[in-house]
Order: sequence, then structure tokens, then C-alpha cells
Amino acid sequence: MDLLRHLRLFVVVAEELHFSRAADIIGMAQPPLSQSIRRLERHLGAELFDRSRRHVRLTPAGVVLLAESRRLLAAEQHLRTAVAGAGEPDTLRVGVPPQTSAAALHALLTAGARELPGLLVEPREGDEAEQLRLLRSGDLDVGLLHHPLGAADDLVAGPAAAGDWGVVLHRASAQARRPEVDLAELSGHDLVLFPRPSAPGWYDEILAVCRAAGFTPAAIRHAGTPEFLLGLVASGHGVAFGDGRTAAKEPRTAWRPLAGRPLRPRMSAVWPRRKAHPAASAFARTAARALSGSGAADPPRPSAPDGAGGPRPWSVVFDGARHGG
Repeated sequence: MDLLRHLRLFVVVAEELHFSRAADIIGMAQPPLSQSIRRLERHLGAELFDRSRRHVRLTPAGVVLLAESRRLLAAEQHLRTAVAGAGEPDTLRVGVPPQTSAAALHALLTAGARELPGLLVEPREGDEAEQLRLLRSGDLDVGLLHHPLGAADDLVAGPAAAGDWGVVLHRASAQARRPEVDLAELSGHDLVLFPRPSAPGWYDEILAVCRAAGFTPAAIRHAGTPEFLLGLVASGHGVAFGDGRTAAKEPRTAWRPLAGRPLRPRMSAVWPRRKAHPAASAFARTAARALSGSGAADPPRPSAPDGAGGPRPWSVVFDGARHGG
């Protein structure tokens, strides 16, 4: 049994919590994907998914395996890169934010392999501070960072992938019955956000936009993974911001667009101005197209609430403007 291959398939299904969508991302039919997961369950002697309800969920064993699989696959990738010779001109070491979804990472790596043949893209997970430190020490060639970018005259930023964020709510909340939600209507709720070190500028901008619109969270809770974020919202411990793909994983949550589209996340590939990797600029353009144009970051349309009109799409635009110091 090729355990690593089965674990790679498991991770995509576990992050999507939807076999059909995971099969589309991987590029295989759903029946063999389901058979692979069943074989993995038999091999490990534990059920990994709760299929007893309409929506797929991870079992406690599945939650443990997901965390361990991520670590094992990252170690395997590191081993391959080390053996091949890390830092060679044909290797591009790319920093990736911790909250990056499996769909977005798949689109990024697939586009890199297709558009930059002969270049080995080595993804490395890290928050903004860690990526900046590694870029400046020469241990990272490119970082993927959220805007606004801090003052960094020693770095260059490529074109940005941008989109709109909506609000993730408990499905039974009053706001979930509306086609869209004003930020001010969220007053009194706690807010679940990613940890500030992941993207300090974007974190502060989110809170500033909320305050300006009349929403001051009663408390701020932090979630480092989409699963924990959804768990908090589904348990009534606040609301969150994000895309519809995230909310679709949890049947007890709902996603609604924000009136006026006030939250527009933007991300760019960033690299050192001096001693830049020869492929950095080309990769930055590829990354922007992959993350904004491939559909990997494009969530499903939210279900219309009872009595409301049809669903509203989550738009994604490609911002070709460059930002650099």
C-alpha cells in the first residue's frame, strides 16, 4: 500500500469535507477516491469520516490523522528537496500562509508546474513574520503575503490576487436568514479571527473596517485553522469572516455576503530586491493568476435563506498593479 499517496488523498478530502469536490481538486473520479479512503481506514483500523449524516465530518481519529498527515507530508517534501539539493537555481522556496486551503495550494503548485517547467516549487508554511525573516536571511526565495504590506524597501511585491470576504454565521442566527449582512448588524457578537502574527496589517485593517462600520466585537477569539474557526462559530462562540468554501464544510454554519463588500483580501508574492531568484517575478505572476483566476479561491455560492432571492456570487478580480518599495 502506498501510504503517502493515500494520506495525500485523505488530506484533500478532510479539508474539503466533500468527496465530489475533493475528487475535482485532485483530478480523479469520486468512486476510486472513496475506495482509497476506505482502504486507508481498513489499513489503520479506524473510521476517519462520519458518513451517517447528510454532511461528511471527521471522526476523532480523522482529526488526529489530519494533523499527523500534514506533518508527515511536509517532512517527506523536505526530505525530497534536501536530497535533490535545496537552494539550487531550479528550486524555488515559497512561503505559504498557515490558513492556505488545499484547493489554493493545489492550484498554485499545478500552475507552477504547468507554466514554469523545470522549476521545483518547494512550499514552506509560515506566518508573515517568519516569511519576512527567512526572505531576508536568504532561506526563502518568495513569500505569499497579505496586503497591506509594511514598509519594506528591500522587498518587491508582484501583482495581487484579490476577492471579497463575507461573514460566517451560525445557521440559526437572525442574520443568516438575510441575503446579505451589514457589519453594524453584528454588534454584540464575538469575532473569530486568524492569529494576528499571520498577517498583522490585514488583521488590523479588518478591525478598523469593523469599527468604522459600527461593529466593535464583544471579544476576539483566534483560530489558526479553518476547522477550529468553524467549530467556534458552529458552537455559538462568535462570527467570522471568510469565503463561502470555508463555511460549506460545516452544516451548522452559513455564509452571507457583506453589504457594500467592505472586506477585500489581497495577496501578493514578495521577494528580495537584491539577489532575487531568477524565477521570482515569473512565479509572482503565475501565483496571482492561479489564486484569483483558477477557481481555487472561488467559493460555492451561498444558499439563499428562506424567503430570500437567489444566491449571490463571490467575485474574484485580478489586480495587476505592482507594489514595491
